[in-house]
Amino acid sequence: MKRKDFLRAVSGALAALAVSALPAFAADLEGKLVIVTSYPPDTTVTIKKAFEAAHPGVEVEMLKKKTTAGIKFLQETAKNNTSDMFWASAPDAFEVLKADGLLAKYQVKVQGIPEKVGAFPINDPDGYYKGFAASGYGIMWNTRYLKAKKLPVPKTWAELADPVYFGHVGMSAPSRSGTTHLTVETILQGMGWEKGWGLMKSISGNFKTVTERSFGVPDGVNSGQFGLGIVIDFFGLSSQASGFPVDFLYPPITTLVPANIAIVKNAPHPKAAAAFIEFLLSAKGQEVLLDPKIRRLPVNPETYAKAPAGFPNPFKDKSIGAAVKFDLDKSKGRYNVVNSLFDVLVTYRLSDLQDAVKAIHDAKAKAKAKGKSNAEAAKLIAEAEALVAKMPITEEEAGKKDVNAIFKKKRKKADTKITGRQAEVEQQWDKEAKANYTKAKELAKKAAGML
Repeated sequence: MKRKDFLRAVSGALAALAVSALPAFAADLEGKLVIVTSYPPDTTVTIKKAFEAAHPGVEVEMLKKKTTAGIKFLQETAKNNTSDMFWASAPDAFEVLKADGLLAKYQVKVQGIPEKVGAFPINDPDGYYKGFAASGYGIMWNTRYLKAKKLPVPKTWAELADPVYFGHVGMSAPSRSGTTHLTVETILQGMGWEKGWGLMKSISGNFKTVTERSFGVPDGVNSGQFGLGIVIDFFGLSSQASGFPVDFLYPPITTLVPANIAIVKNAPHPKAAAAFIEFLLSAKGQEVLLDPKIRRLPVNPETYAKAPAGFPNPFKDKSIGAAVKFDLDKSKGRYNVVNSLFDVLVTYRLSDLQDAVKAIHDAKAKAKAKGKSNAEAAKLIAEAEALVAKMPITEEEAGKKDVNAIFKKKRKKADTKITGRQAEVEQQWDKEAKANYTKAKELAKKAAGML
């Protein structure tokens, strides 16, 4: 064989070997990929550009929907599905879709991803959804705001219920945000149903607002509309990396769970969907998570070598999420009830709750200022606090399948039309909540008058 022919043969063999080394789906991907996602534009646009650069023949379309709306959309379009993937942070949302038979199994090809982050499995054991990042939940604050208002930095959830933070805190509703749902559920699991709800309502009484979208919270803190926000970690970390005067911490009672992605059953572009998962878990995809606009915790431990100084590393810092072993089945089993309870007791009764909590704050402050003990006043204040904390349903009832089945419709506004059994139950809850908050305010004011 002539030297020229030999070199041509070797070159051809190497080219064939290079092609064979690529993932099987790389050579013949579909030209489109449709992803239903709750993530903000900073995340979706950045990762979309990186993926399309790696796979120039694929155009990615992001269907932006809140987590709960995304679930409903996939349920309603299942018979004529046009979506390829579901991409969100809340694992219990994926469990809902999995139980409905709306996800497809997929075996990841990328190596180097451990089985767990913290105590939680990174991937669904049954193979229906994959973890691409880890998520924790905590408090972010505007450093300039706190300094100007002379407010201390809270270290725990309980501190957010302190009178000093009245009117300074923001959060979205769990019915509007899967990540907020997980935050509320984490507090309930970490403290117990009664104590957890009691604390959640005490904190809510200090709210400045309940935002319509989850990323309305970091926007509010960044701009100084309010000083502190209850958020998923990447909101605080990305705001900080983008130059806003903010900081973030994980309270002791938090959890660490994977943020997930899944291929939808009967996806029209399954090869492109598989390529997207492989890209997210690849070295390049994991590094993109460190982008200042994203700042998510990678699930590949090796990626942290390229992280900025001080960046949280759950594979080294075992304290993150150690206090709460998140029970996914419990969360999934009462998903609808928790969302409806929060909307009825907090979102659409916020002013009544604020009035009651403020009256309690004022009565306690007056008692402290007087420096005298008054048993009758103390009793009235305790009764007022118990009325604010009171729940219309027990934990056992909340976990019943038939009870959760009642709450199918989500109220986007307080006056959204609800019918049937859900309307009856929510109206009863609302009636009790209004009466409890009104009575609590009266008792606290009476106590204050005695001091």
